[in-house]
Amino acid sequence: MRFPLLLAAAGTATIAALAPLSANPQVELSAEDVLAPYYARLETEIDLPVAPPGASLAEDTVLTRIGVGSCNHQSRSQHMWARIAAADPQLFLFIGDNNYGDNGWDGDAALGSLRAAYAKQAETPELAAFREAVPMMAVWDDHDYGFNDAGASFTPRRWSETIFETFWGSPEDVRERPGIYSSRIVGEDGRRTQVILLDTRFFRSELETMGYSETRPPLGPYVPSDDPEKTMLGEAQWEWLEAELAKPADFRIVASSIQVLTDAHNYESWENLPLERAKLYRLLAGREESGLVLLSGDRHAGGIYTDTPDEAGGEQFWELTSSSLNLAFNDTATNTAREPDPKRLTDFISEENFGLVDIDWENRTFTLSLRGNRGEERVSRTVSW
Repeated sequence: MRFPLLLAAAGTATIAALAPLSANPQVELSAEDVLAPYYARLETEIDLPVAPPGASLAEDTVLTRIGVGSCNHQSRSQHMWARIAAADPQLFLFIGDNNYGDNGWDGDAALGSLRAAYAKQAETPELAAFREAVPMMAVWDDHDYGFNDAGASFTPRRWSETIFETFWGSPEDVRERPGIYSSRIVGEDGRRTQVILLDTRFFRSELETMGYSETRPPLGPYVPSDDPEKTMLGEAQWEWLEAELAKPADFRIVASSIQVLTDAHNYESWENLPLERAKLYRLLAGREESGLVLLSGDRHAGGIYTDTPDEAGGEQFWELTSSSLNLAFNDTATNTAREPDPKRLTDFISEENFGLVDIDWENRTFTLSLRGNRGEERVSRTVSW
């Protein structure tokens, strides 16, 4: 008797060897292991999309203005690229939902809709002009990962990683390990900036959802989980982050595709996994001395947040959420009232926006701001460090 291959949606397959029933040996394989030969062959048979050529960032660049944005649908107007370029950032951080490749996905393992989204993005003249002028660093969120709110259980995640790394030209150290987290330090002594981009998708455990009820709150389906086995970053990325935060730098930017500080909603955020957030706070507070700002996207609206968590030992953290470049809610008053948040210092800017981090090295201050689709300033805060 011979045994069939059983492939479970959750990501494991049990393969019984070709042996008599009495022997019954079994080998556990992940769905990723089963699919690996298929993806290896696919990579040789198709041309993956590649982003337009980009400007490079010199190692000795003293950063004084960094742009940030998220949530950019490849099929909508790309007018914001010219607005960002006009603000003259030295570096732009594209921190998730950089396209919407899960729109129309029919479950095919080859991720045809995701590849098509990247291909359309590659042909965007506005993006090409921007990349030629402004260096970029990128990290994904769920929609350019391949599936809404997906985490580690997204079976085609390694193929999605290959698509991402090919498109954005990820450095070799990123390509050599699972996930797409990355970092870079540029500048000169006394004015060194470290940029850390966290991968909140590839390793993230499944989130806990609230049960259905007529009175279920309107701001998202998730509830915090104190399960110590659940992870946001995965063990290897946590170890990497601790090592990165120990490196000498004068100012650090840590970007998470999802919000970090807020507790005001039940959509995706670090509040979903409070033990992991507490761990992040402790690591940030214990970093080699430097200024620090957190960046996030995801929400299709933006604002400036602050908090002094117990785990941070009295340090005040600052976060700029910048979203969306071209897929915004478009009603600031309504959404500000709908989502009250004592940690948010500003209105919840719900029209198209991008963010800026301005560093004043002489006075040891940084300014966080959001600008609208005419380049106008919407909100701003200046902080000493």
